[in-house]
Amino acid sequence: MTVDVGPTRLAEALESALSAAGAPEGFSPGLERPRDPTHGDWASNAALVLAKRLGQPPRAIAARVCDLIDHAAAGIATVEVAGPGFLNFRLSDRSVWRRLTEVIEAGHDWGRTRASPALRINVEFVSANPTGPLHVAHGRGAALGDAVASLLEWAGHEVTREFYVNDAGRQIELLGESVEARYEETVGRSVAIPEGGYHGEYVRDTALAIRDAAGPEVLASLAPDERRAHFRREAVRLLREEQAEDLGRFGVNMDLYYSERSLYESGAIDRLIEALEAAGLIYRSHGATWLRTSNLGDEKDRVLIKSDGSFTYFLPDLAYHLDKAKRGFELAIDVWGADHQGHEQRMLAALRGLSYPDLLEVLIIQLVTVLRDGREVRMSKRAGRFVTLGELVDETGPDVARYFFLMRRAEVHLNFDLDLALDTSDANPVYKVQYAHARMCSVFRRAGIVADEVPAALDVPDTFGTPAEREVALSVMRLPDVIATAAASRAPHLVCAYLEATAGLVNAWYHQGNLDPAQRILADVPERAARIRLARAVQLTLRNGLRALGLSAPETMIRDAK
Repeated sequence: MTVDVGPTRLAEALESALSAAGAPEGFSPGLERPRDPTHGDWASNAALVLAKRLGQPPRAIAARVCDLIDHAAAGIATVEVAGPGFLNFRLSDRSVWRRLTEVIEAGHDWGRTRASPALRINVEFVSANPTGPLHVAHGRGAALGDAVASLLEWAGHEVTREFYVNDAGRQIELLGESVEARYEETVGRSVAIPEGGYHGEYVRDTALAIRDAAGPEVLASLAPDERRAHFRREAVRLLREEQAEDLGRFGVNMDLYYSERSLYESGAIDRLIEALEAAGLIYRSHGATWLRTSNLGDEKDRVLIKSDGSFTYFLPDLAYHLDKAKRGFELAIDVWGADHQGHEQRMLAALRGLSYPDLLEVLIIQLVTVLRDGREVRMSKRAGRFVTLGELVDETGPDVARYFFLMRRAEVHLNFDLDLALDTSDANPVYKVQYAHARMCSVFRRAGIVADEVPAALDVPDTFGTPAEREVALSVMRLPDVIATAAASRAPHLVCAYLEATAGLVNAWYHQGNLDPAQRILADVPERAARIRLARAVQLTLRNGLRALGLSAPETMIRDAK
């Protein structure tokens, strides 16, 4: 089941009133939440937008709408004209209670919406070279890519999560040579790691794993070229499997691992060069082959094939994105690190030249600095040069790590505060949300109620018992709108901010019973049944919001003794 986004009844009633006031056919009024809640629950600037078209003062149009709008159909208690002609609406308490009934009826699907049009979307993220463990910047990309994919699914799109395995090129050759050098050390021969090669304990671990799997005798029997190819192939396999394992512990499961090497083996790159040649998009100069991207919006032309005959990264990457289109994806969203920022314009330009102007969208993530006691944590015990994702998840747990990566905009540098991440109090934002969810679950346990069996239908009260209850209910109603907006903006941090704000309102509502026992959710008062339903709506909202970000929603949580 899916539910409508936003105040549908109000929007329809407002559109009808505006039409009666003279608005042109097809005019769709905008609705937004006022920054100051004293101005109402919703506001519209429709009268200001129409003033010029209708040749009337905006306040006069707004006053006319106030007379024409059907309060019952709109589900509003009041409508007022404010400032130069804004319309401020306050929903009736009864309509809010009815909306909460829809929340409970939607259940596990509360927050989902129907995209129009629904697209087949490929979300590619992480895509690390299989030359070592994933580091914390990969973790940020993994959290963002997976959350964006999830939000798009909640918004009604069909999504594939994909990891592009860069298993071809000089870096892979260096990996094989580095692992082979470490292997030679294990049998008493001293071989230097090649310049630009890979260091760290993981290289030795990989060499030992390959030795133990094949056996020293078998390796010794191989011809030098064959043995090096074996080390390269097995090192890529083992490290890619380790990366997948780390992602799995982080709660990220890819639908597809796509091999760069397969592009070479399938002839896709040769076919691309032929297509570019036929389209007149390439030329040769100084022994190199160039793409005419300067004619397509890029700042200059780009090299595809260097003078020594080797490919630049640009060529297979372009072939890979064309393959996405051939597989039927209508949109490809790539999550790239800050070091790839310059690559975006050339890719977009090339795709325009190949008649795919709207295929690619790029999300750039900035770097991560891990802090402990206010100082940067610089190196991993295992990788040597960076903090690995696996080590971070081991220390904080997957939920905390994911949430901390998501709660800031991707395009800003992130300071990952380990001290806050390890704090188990409400000061930790993810625990604040999870505690609020667990509190609602505790209400059902104390009442002997199965949460999924809380009935949606009830005799709807005319009013809320307290302003705190009403604020909670209004916040709950926002979930589908927030998820749809976050999906469209590729901005999971919007959901984080919403969940934290909602949790704050929920905790204030829950704790008011500490001051007045009659305000407790399970107090033996006439409002008890309605409060239980509000608690169920809250629990669904927090749980589904967390799920949409790829996080768990614990039903019980035990605080640290301190």
